[in-house]
Amino acid sequence: MNGGVMPHILVVDDDRETRELLARFLERNRFRVTAVRDAREARRVWPLGHFQLIVLDLMLPGESGLDFARWLRGFSEVPIVMLTAMGEESDRIAGLELGADDYLPKPFNPRELLARMRAVLRRVGDPTEKHADAGPRLLRFAGWTLELARRRLLNEEDVEVPLTGGEYDLLVALVERANRVLTRDMLLDLLRGRQAGPFDRAIDVAVSRLRRKLDDNGRQAQLIKTVRGGGYVLAAEVERA
Repeated sequence: MNGGVMPHILVVDDDRETRELLARFLERNRFRVTAVRDAREARRVWPLGHFQLIVLDLMLPGESGLDFARWLRGFSEVPIVMLTAMGEESDRIAGLELGADDYLPKPFNPRELLARMRAVLRRVGDPTEKHADAGPRLLRFAGWTLELARRRLLNEEDVEVPLTGGEYDLLVALVERANRVLTRDMLLDLLRGRQAGPFDRAIDVAVSRLRRKLDDNGRQAQLIKTVRGGGYVLAAEVERA
C-alpha cells in the first residue's frame, strides 16, 4: 500500500454498534471508511467512492451479503473480507465460491480483522511493491501467461481472464512451484501467513474456481492435479521471462 494514501473501505453490517466500532477503529489505523447498514445502501454508495476493499457481513436484512457479493462480482474484483456467523460453514464456502478473498467468523477481534485486511491489500495493491526486484515479469505455462507486474492472466489469444486477488495469488503460488506438490496448509501459509484447521475448505474452493477459469473448453482438465492425501500440483512446464 502507498503510505501516503488512505485506502477507502466499505463496511456493510446491519449492527450499528459493530459499524461504529469498526469505523472508529479503522480510521485510527489510517483507513477512510464508509459504513452502511444493508445491501441497498451499499449499492447506493458504491458509485460514489473508489473503494479498495469491502468488509461484508453475510447476514444482512433483505438482500443477503451473498446476494450483494454476487451482484458486485458481475463487474468488479474489489477484494471482499466476509464476516460470517460462527459455525456457518456453508455460507463461508458460498462466499469463497463467489470470489471473497478472506473471511472472519463473528465475534471477532478488530485487530485480527485489521491484519487480514492489510494482508489482502498487500496482495492486490500496487504491483510494483510486490515485484520490484529483478525477478521474472512473465510466467508462461500451457498456453497461459501471467503478467506479474500487472497481476493479469492472459489466454492464448492475449485476452485477460479476470481473477480475484485470492485466485491470482493462488495461481502464482502454484505456477512458481510447478510440478511440486503443495499441501493445503502450505498454500494457506504461503497466501495468508497462517495455518488452518483440517476442515478449512478455502483452498479447495479457490482451486475449483481456478480450474473453471483455466478449463472453459475442456483442454486443461489435468493442469491442476489433486494429489490424494497430499494437496495440489500444477503439472506444466513454466517459462520465465
